[in-house]
Amino acid sequence: MSRNITVFGIPNCDTVKKSRVWLQEQGLDFEFYDVKKQGLDQTTVRAWLAFVPLDLLINRKGTTWRALSDEQKALAADTESAIPLILSNPSLIKRPVLQMKNSDHMGHVSVGFSPDQFQKIFENK
Repeated sequence: MSRNITVFGIPNCDTVKKSRVWLQEQGLDFEFYDVKKQGLDQTTVRAWLAFVPLDLLINRKGTTWRALSDEQKALAADTESAIPLILSNPSLIKRPVLQMKNSDHMGHVSVGFSPDQFQKIFENK
């Protein structure tokens, strides 16, 4: 079965770089999607949230989060108000977001990277 693998992130993020190198070393074809340059849409973010909780998707340790006002941070408490916040600040997502699709159906979404995490994902797929 063919998989469509996309890594969402920003190119200068160390964790994103490590995830891309790991995928290349495994001989896996993937597309890199630069969330800052290419942006995000509501459909994509909602699809991710079907697989991962909002608290995992939003990076509350990064500089983008720290630069938000308290009012903006409060918007991250629920999905409906968090999505527009993410769309206007794509760097808020914890990186990378690994998305795999089988045909027209979403097959898997994960957030973050460690070699063990990716190994488990790909040995089960």
